[in-house]
Amino acid sequence: MAIRKWVVLDTANDVYVDSLCIREGDVAIIKRRLKGGLRDGIDIIEVDNGVLSFTVLLTRGMNIWRGNCGGIPLKWDSPVRGPVHPKYVPCREPSGLGWLYGFDEWFVRCGLQSNGSPDFDAQGRLIYSLHGGISNTPASYAEIVLDTETQEITVTGTVHEARIFSRNLQLQVTYRTKAGEPSFTSRDVVTNLSAEPGSMQLLYHINTGQPFVVPGSRAAVPYETMAPRTPAAKADLPAWNLCGPETSGSEEVVFFFDPAADEQQNTEVMLMNPQQDHAILLKFNKRQLPYFSLWKSRLANADGYVAGMEPSVNFPNERSFEESKGRVVPLAPGESREFDLTLEFLQEAAEVARAEEKIRRLQSHAEGKTVHPADAGWGP
Repeated sequence: MAIRKWVVLDTANDVYVDSLCIREGDVAIIKRRLKGGLRDGIDIIEVDNGVLSFTVLLTRGMNIWRGNCGGIPLKWDSPVRGPVHPKYVPCREPSGLGWLYGFDEWFVRCGLQSNGSPDFDAQGRLIYSLHGGISNTPASYAEIVLDTETQEITVTGTVHEARIFSRNLQLQVTYRTKAGEPSFTSRDVVTNLSAEPGSMQLLYHINTGQPFVVPGSRAAVPYETMAPRTPAAKADLPAWNLCGPETSGSEEVVFFFDPAADEQQNTEVMLMNPQQDHAILLKFNKRQLPYFSLWKSRLANADGYVAGMEPSVNFPNERSFEESKGRVVPLAPGESREFDLTLEFLQEAAEVARAEEKIRRLQSHAEGKTVHPADAGWGP
């Protein structure tokens, strides 16, 4: 039989597989538990299709810690020495910024109740902490499926974000890749398990640093409208798509976009190296993820030099502000929403040039205007 399946975690049925090694042709899949330090107790699944490898963190919301494609690392050098077990991340500390104590992954989900800046009530009490709680929530179910004929690998996990008298959301994550292909897809399905109406927010934080992102690396983003989030971002407008030199003490900059898309609402953005012979190409659909942010931290590499590609259902402002602008996704009882991403790793100059030409065509049919975030209703 071509399809083989291994359930490695199922808390409902008291199933837990401590370690597993699967090898089939060019494919290798390993499930194990990390030991020692802040990572102690984190369960991971390592996927290697012969060209592309990546590590899925079962204990951290099914995020991807880091990867490698054709010898190019997919990661960034956070001062946080992760991955960090959620028990060491004080998300609800009074500043609302405790999430940052666990932030070092390459592919991160922010949500599900909120996904932006910390939000406080009129008395200064924290309502929603930075980027929400899903990334610091362990999966309750995980399985590996391998098609031995096609050598397609599927990793699926289920994470719950629930609290009595508040919310009951389920996130199902599915990664797919195939032997020898420099790409993978991610499909998330968010379901309101409550008998009451609910809502959600979701943002993907895809963060790449050295040696791929260095001074001279460039982003290509087709857009109808773009807005610099802060005065520092406004000052960086002439070089919004370029990664500059490491600058100690510099302020992070973020640019908000309404992406340009084709008739089917498909769009793509790209991050390329200075030589333009390697690139990370991200594809998504605006019906699912209508907004995009580009994040750049220009600090010294020891402090977090990184560029982030961030498709989302809303902008990463305070939830109360986003809700006032209608950028919170309603979910009826039992309703689900699907979110699909494709990440391709281009390894030749001709591939990069073709991808950039497609992005240029999208831009050629778009307005391409720059506005103040307040004028667009994208910021206070």
